[in-house]
Parts: sequence; C-alpha cells; structure tokens
Amino acid sequence: MTPSARLSAAIDLLAAMEATPQRPADALANAFFRERRYIGGGDRRAISARVWRILRHWRRLHWWIERAGMQPTPRLLALAMMALDPQGRENPDDLFTGERYAPLGLTGPERRLSDQLQDQALTHPDMRRAVVLEVPDWLLPRLERTFGDGLEAELAAMEGEATLDLRVNLLKSDRPTARAALAADGIQSEDTTLSPWGLRVAGRQPVTSCAAFRSGMVEIQDEGSQLVVAAVGARPGMRVLDYCAGAAGKTLGMAMTMENRGHIVACDVSEPRLDGAVRRLRRAGVHNAERHLLVAGDRWARRRSGSFDRVLVDAPCTGTGTWRRNPDARLRLRERDLLELTAKQADIIDRAASLVRPGGRMVYATCSILREENGDQIAAFLARNPAFSMVTPDGVDDDLPPGLAVDGQVRLTPRQHHTDGFFAAIVQRDS
Repeated sequence: MTPSARLSAAIDLLAAMEATPQRPADALANAFFRERRYIGGGDRRAISARVWRILRHWRRLHWWIERAGMQPTPRLLALAMMALDPQGRENPDDLFTGERYAPLGLTGPERRLSDQLQDQALTHPDMRRAVVLEVPDWLLPRLERTFGDGLEAELAAMEGEATLDLRVNLLKSDRPTARAALAADGIQSEDTTLSPWGLRVAGRQPVTSCAAFRSGMVEIQDEGSQLVVAAVGARPGMRVLDYCAGAAGKTLGMAMTMENRGHIVACDVSEPRLDGAVRRLRRAGVHNAERHLLVAGDRWARRRSGSFDRVLVDAPCTGTGTWRRNPDARLRLRERDLLELTAKQADIIDRAASLVRPGGRMVYATCSILREENGDQIAAFLARNPAFSMVTPDGVDDDLPPGLAVDGQVRLTPRQHHTDGFFAAIVQRDS
C-alpha cells in the first residue's frame, strides 16, 4: 500500500471506531482487517500505529480542532495529528492527494487548520490538566490520590507503546532454548528483569506464526501478569483455583509452576472465554487443569468450601493499568463503571475467600492503577474477614523478586517497572 492508501485506511478505521464507541478499539481493528485481507502485515502495523497514536492524544487533538471552531472528525483528527505529532510532522499535501486509494485533497477550512497547527506544540498552556494528561475529568482526582506528585510522569509512561512480552513454558522448554527458537524465526528477544520466565521481544513481531509459539514453548503474556502468577506461589501437589480465569492465561502459568502435578480449576462466568482456553491448555501441554462455568444457583462452590491451597482472584476492573495497549479505554470509562466494578469486586473476593482452606492463601489481583480497586478494596476485605491477614515479608514466594512485595502487596506501573499497571495482594487464612 502507498502511504496515502495507509492514511485512507486509518481514517476509515477511526470512522468505524466513532460509529461504535463502546466497542474496544482492538476488537474493531481485528474485525476491520479481517474484512480487508488484502492488507498485508506491514501495512496493518503502519495503519494501527497511526490510529493508536491518535487515540493516545485524543483529548488534545479535539481541543485544537474545537479551538479552531471545527467539529472533530476522523479526517480532521488524522490531519491534526500530522501537524502536531512530536515524533515527526508530515506534509498533508503529500498524502491528501485525491488520487486512487488516497484521501481527497484538503478543503479550504482543512488547509487553514493545518496551517494554524504547523508551529504549535501538542500541549497548550490554556488546556485543562485533565486534557493535557489525556484522562476523563472525573478520574483526575482519583489518579492524583494514587500517584500524588508523580502523576504526570506515570501517565506520560502510559502514552508509550506497550512491550511485547512472552512467558517461557517450563513444561516444554527453558529461556535459553526458547530464545534460540525465536531467533531461528528471526525474532530477537531478551530476558525480562523481573519475571523469572519472561522474554521481551524487540518491536512488534509476528510471534503467533513462529514455531516456538505454535508448539507451546512460549505464550504471550505481559511481564506484570507473569508476576501475578509468581505471587500465587502454586506448587506441585496443590489444589489451586483460578476464580476469574477468562481464557486461562494465568491458569497456564500456574499449571507450569505446579509442574503439571496437583489440580487446578479455571472458573469463569463466561462460557465463550472458557471455551477459548481449551486450545491454549492443549498447546501448552497442561493436563492437570479442568474448567468450570460459574452459574447462578451453582452448588459447586458450596461443596468445595475451604478446600483450596491457593485461590487467585483476577478481578474484573477498569483496566486502567493497560492504557498503553488500550488508549481508547480511558475514553469509554465512566464514573458509574468504577462504582459498579468496586461493588462487584467486593462480592467476588468474599465468595472466593470461602474456598480457601485454613492456612491457605488468596491473591487478589487487578490490572488497575486506582486505589479504589486495589489497596482500598483489600483493606475493606480484611476488615470484613478477620480470619484473613496479609502475608509477612518472609512468606512471599521466591519467584517474586526481593522487595517487590511491600506489606504483602505488589504494585506495578509502566514507569517504574516497564510492565502494564498491575496490583496483587497476598492474604492468608488463619490455620
């Protein structure tokens, strides 16, 4: 595809996102490219990179366009990003040519907007702080409560691109062998600094088509998610429950640390998500796991009360820790969503706690950076459940790097740890 055709496709993808604002951008992009199989891998990456760059600067681009008295549209957003992009500005006349597969030439108002923005910085002194930081106005006080004076640096790190991390499946390989297998397919990687099983891949590489992935030697998993698995400390012979398993990404990791010995149950309320786990479990060579669909009135949990050595609650959350990957998520997040999620989290953690055996442990985890979903949530749980307490420093599992868990809690951010934002709290039931 020509650069102009790529730009035209990016504008079309932005229009599709505008038409269905509540649908995640990555799901829309996947559907968009599936319907256009003639777009090759390199073109897909270039188109996605342009769109995601616009999503990361959404509020500031809107501010500039509205300041010029115009209504933001996908075309104007793309034009404004070209004029304001700190990574390198493009000449719109080179791309808005009106030729085959290219966007139509600029109108008079569009050219005036482009000319007005040419000498401007992306951020303007008149912008409100929430606009500068690319967050909803209602969320800003909560983020300030979480990070204090470090907020701007933390959110700046979230504007960068997410890393591509892999977890080596120790059931089938080790890090040196997996690294060599990836290199044989032209994919360079290096050991992660925090996870004992992780590899970080340079750039955006087609990992899923390489032999190491197809054989189950590696699995795509952010280093922060791997550290949540490490916090659980699942070991051979244990009975382990993944209470909100989804497609079983962390189930795979825990089965690995259990060396396929013992028993692990992956639960979820979504049958499609659990069904999606089957192929992943098979590819990874996991055979000590079963799946269970949680439904209303189910007696399954009651019959297994107090029977699990380890329970992981990877709770549904706002996903604010994944904004590097999903910058559109902050545009969709509403205050009502947070209130509903915190109530749901409290209910889930109480239900899951009843399944922990005396002396066993529960790990409560989110991919959120908000205190309401993290520290506040676990403090409220401990107040309601005096039989549980935070683990002591000497009780933290050896798979976690020393000092990463403070008072039984792990807090990860892109700026401090180069991972997604994750939280994990390790609590133990009195024996």
